[in-house]
Amino acid sequence: MRSEADRDCPRMGTVPLAGPRILENAVVRLLKSRPFYGHLLLGCRRRVEPGSHPLGVTVVNGTPTLSVDPQKFSGYSPREQQALLEHGLKHLLHLHPLRGRGRHRLTWDVACDLAINPGVEEMPATAPRPEQFNLEDGLAAEEYARLLAPRFSLGNQAGEGVGSADRDAGGRRREDAAGVLPLDDHGIWEEADSTPERLAEQAVRDLVSEAHRKAHGEVPDDVRELVQGWLAPPEIPWRQVLRQFVGTAGRTGKQGTWQREHRRFEHDTPGMRKRRQLQLLVAIDVSESTDRQPLREAFAQELLRIARGRESQITVLYAHSRIRRIEQFRSSRAVAEVVHGGGFTDLRPVFEFAGGLHPRPAAVIYLTDGEGAAPEIMEFPTLWVLTPDGRKPVEWGVELRLSAEC
Repeated sequence: MRSEADRDCPRMGTVPLAGPRILENAVVRLLKSRPFYGHLLLGCRRRVEPGSHPLGVTVVNGTPTLSVDPQKFSGYSPREQQALLEHGLKHLLHLHPLRGRGRHRLTWDVACDLAINPGVEEMPATAPRPEQFNLEDGLAAEEYARLLAPRFSLGNQAGEGVGSADRDAGGRRREDAAGVLPLDDHGIWEEADSTPERLAEQAVRDLVSEAHRKAHGEVPDDVRELVQGWLAPPEIPWRQVLRQFVGTAGRTGKQGTWQREHRRFEHDTPGMRKRRQLQLLVAIDVSESTDRQPLREAFAQELLRIARGRESQITVLYAHSRIRRIEQFRSSRAVAEVVHGGGFTDLRPVFEFAGGLHPRPAAVIYLTDGEGAAPEIMEFPTLWVLTPDGRKPVEWGVELRLSAEC
């Protein structure tokens, strides 16, 4: 049975039969010396095919992908091969294939290499480095791109950006890209355009998490902070997520209107038009662990801004181990309050109450730290609005985490 690498290898005379083995040997060496990077590579889809560069890394339809030309790749020493693989993976960790959307291609390509090459040992001597442009190490790709732009004779977005002009307005010679072009294939970064940025982020986050687990937490120092960022829960713009969640909730009903002709009785009877009424159950955990007035108020105020923009009825429960207070608001009357509670938390009474409401709520929104018993299953769409240090109590439901700077 052919290996995955063999299956990806086109049966073309230009690709040597030993091509997949060259790549596999390089991956094995990387696993032994830099296990985290080795496991990252194992998580990528691999394409073995002829190309203009020894390798390239991108995201294709939500899948991190490594493309290798064995013939060109074999022209480098084993240590240089390892460096090139690490180089490509760092582009992926920094999301360089997606962050450059809309930027000038050549400037962005070189800028990304300047940002990562100083931290990659054994890179070939011709690889772009900041000192070649009299720039300092340690800047982000965006900053290098800004500093490089005046040095290149920039053409249009689609062009390579190196014109024939070799002097600026003052007669000084321009620095161009001759001799400092990327060694890996940045052209395949265009394949990442088909992947939404959030999906690409999640794909890389999953890749990093799995590599971190398989490498037993061993991470190279130069990417430790970056990896910790990928391992941390994603920072979600909670107000945006709350609006999107509420926007999908509601109940479709009908009401009479003289502004629309009745389909059957014409002018003698008011016409009917659909209305979308928001029926929400909002639960606020009032136990001591969530007794944070600024956080609760920020959540309530944002929810009320949303509710006032449409016809709505909101039932608000203040609860910890039991429901302490129940209030119902129309969109025009809703006000934000904070009720102090105490004791332990039991999340189940809120959902029991929801099951007995009529009309039944379209969704449940629960502000809590998640520290409490919850139903094993639930029929209501649920948004868990968690405190900064809270945890999702069950697998079901959507998680939203409030920032500490509410």
